[in-house]
Amino acid sequence: MSQVKLACIYYSSTGTNYQMVKWAQEAALEEGAEVRVVKVKELAPEEAIRSNPAWQDHMKKTADIKEATSEDIVWADAIIFSTPTRFGVMSSQMKQFIDEQGGLWAKGQTMNKVVSVMTSAQNENGGQEATILSFYTVMMHWGAIIAAPGYTDPAIAQAGGNPYGVSVTVNQHGEMQKNVEAAVKHQARRVIHVAKKMKD
Repeated sequence: MSQVKLACIYYSSTGTNYQMVKWAQEAALEEGAEVRVVKVKELAPEEAIRSNPAWQDHMKKTADIKEATSEDIVWADAIIFSTPTRFGVMSSQMKQFIDEQGGLWAKGQTMNKVVSVMTSAQNENGGQEATILSFYTVMMHWGAIIAAPGYTDPAIAQAGGNPYGVSVTVNQHGEMQKNVEAAVKHQARRVIHVAKKMKD
């Protein structure tokens, strides 16, 4: 059985989605996967980042994380995307990265990737489900294999019950309002298990 290669591709301004992909990385490594954690390029102006100390601090803490490229998608058997919700859709930073992959799509290099999505927002009805579902629409255009967590483990219900992908509410201080670590790790393990079946 060959080793699954997982790319965890994320955007995070203050650290929530970064923490989620780190949990996903831990679970995937436990399953024997090879994992890359990469961030999409920041597009916000410097003055916006400087105006938010938490944003500025997170940028400094993760300065050594490599930026995602098309090569990460080509390399990966499976991809976990994590992005904050922005008005019910993915962040502009993530959308820019996705939009840059037209060349891969045209060559058939996005098809049959096993994918799953996680997200966050600042209120419980902040568009988390809409964000994940719209992301999966893009993945269907890619010809990817969607591996949503569904209700395949009690951790999903305990984390808020989103069957499309883990979503978490974050308060104004940047604190997660539910403990989603177990749900994130289950989602990552599910992605690895599906990808293994695809490779066998």
